[in-house]
This record gives sequence, structure tokens and C-alpha cells, in this order.
Amino acid sequence: MRLEGKVCVVTGGANGIGAEMSKLFAKNGAKVIAADMGDLAYTAENVEGYKLNVTDTEACETFFNFVVEKYGKIDVLVNNAGITRDALTHKITDDMWNMVIDVNLKGVFNLTKFVGPHMMTSGSGSIINISSVVGEYGNVGQANYAATKAGVIGLTKTWAKEFARKGAAVRVNAIAPGYVMTDILKTVPQDLLDKFAKKTMLGRLGQPEEVATVALFLASDDASYVTGHTLSTNGGMRL
Repeated sequence: MRLEGKVCVVTGGANGIGAEMSKLFAKNGAKVIAADMGDLAYTAENVEGYKLNVTDTEACETFFNFVVEKYGKIDVLVNNAGITRDALTHKITDDMWNMVIDVNLKGVFNLTKFVGPHMMTSGSGSIINISSVVGEYGNVGQANYAATKAGVIGLTKTWAKEFARKGAAVRVNAIAPGYVMTDILKTVPQDLLDKFAKKTMLGRLGQPEEVATVALFLASDDASYVTGHTLSTNGGMRL
């Protein structure tokens, strides 16, 4: 019960990696609010769904106030919501660029701008931003996505400094997953999946549960001296 008594918010918590993090946090004693545009694709004790568009600043403030008023605090925030709109750079439209920037970068900022200062006032907290191996190494056909995920790492390092001012034990870290077998990858041809797997040192793709366990570590007091760090969870992949 590594998160006993903690209140955790997970964006993009309806399915995939976000769902696995939400369920694992709840199993470890947390009360979890899984915020997402859609309904939860599962039911789990101590996981509450909330409809939220992270690109809407006013909606994020309303959601923040709702959680604090209902539960009194937010101990952990996982900024997991994200989308892709892949294409070679010269084929990326304004809409494709703006949508990815809005969700993956502005969406991370929108909620943290409220939660970070709240944690400072409370004196502690853990913020976990989900980046990507693409944000660390880049990737052909993902200029928009790579830009946002690299930006998330920059935000992580900045917030680790900013929210720890005045002695507050607020930790901010990032996780940079590689290719993980979520529903999105299940539509990718097997020959491409095999190619991705061969690029890893472990010779396989990841599972959502493996990213969730890393998030559990960073959310818990076991990571009490870890901040400003990007934990690459990619099986040793180099794109």
C-alpha cells in the first residue's frame, strides 16, 4: 500500500497506460480521479472517472477545484493525456500541428499551473509527466509529437526547480516510454512491431503495466530523493 491515503489525479486515465496507472495506484491505497475525454473502459474500486478536456484552461481550473473541495488535497498528478497526428513535416497541416501542441503540451501546462502551487502550499507532492522516447531521440514523421514530448521534459526540469522553492518537498519527474502495446499499436502491422522490438536491447515491446509500475515508484515515497529526472522506460530502445 505504497500510496495509502494519497489522492492521485491521472489524465488520459480512461484506457491504455493511464488506465493501468490508475488501477495500480488504487490497488496501492490511493483514491484516484481518472480524467479523460471519454468514459472509463474499466471499473475499479477507488477509481473515479471525470470528463475533462485538458486543452480547456477554465475546465482544468473547475476540475482542480472539484478535486480539492471533495478530497481536500492532491498528492500526485500524472500528466498522461496525449495524442498523435503523424506525418512527414511537409505534410503536417496547421490543424495537425495545433491539435498535438494543444493536448500534449498546453494540456500538461493547464492542469499543472493549478496543482503545482497547491502542492507548494501543502508542502509536498509528486508530479509525473509522460514524455516519450521520441521526445528524447526524435523520429521521422513525428515532428509535432516529438516537439511536445521534448517540451514536456523541459517543463519537468523547470517545475522541479520552481515548485521546490521555499523548502516544499514537491518532486517533478518524467517518464519516457518506448513502444508500448496499447490499443493504438494493436492496429500496426506485425512486421513493423517486430522491427520496433528489434530496436530494443531487450528484444521486445513494452506492456502498459510496466510503465505503470515506474509511475508507482515515482508517485510513492520510495522516490523521495528523485526529482527533475526523466526515467527512460523503453527496453533500451534507440530510434
